[in-house]
Amino acid sequence: MIKVSEKAKKKVVQLMEEDGFNPQTDFIRVGVKSGGCSGLSYDLKFDNQTQEEDKVFEDNGVKIIVDKKSFLYLIGTTLEYSGGLNGSGFVFNNPNANRTCGCGESFSL
Repeated sequence: MIKVSEKAKKKVVQLMEEDGFNPQTDFIRVGVKSGGCSGLSYDLKFDNQTQEEDKVFEDNGVKIIVDKKSFLYLIGTTLEYSGGLNGSGFVFNNPNANRTCGCGESFSL
């Protein structure tokens, strides 16, 4: 399961509405792909359709879909949002990551 913090929820809802998605029915798709300075990077986008192999979750009122392969890397992850002086954006708090880069957008196991 992937959890969503309260700050991340507010930002997800705002961005979904700005992009023409409905937070009540549409999803945020979370995935993992090769790349980034630590080997693997997170992929985040909005979607309104699920695929056959997708895992579907809901936490804190946010619907999340994850493909089967990415799910193994993301079990127990919390999606957070940081709006501090060093920049703003979504941050993944992933207990499976052995190493993360300074920007928090890539990791390795």
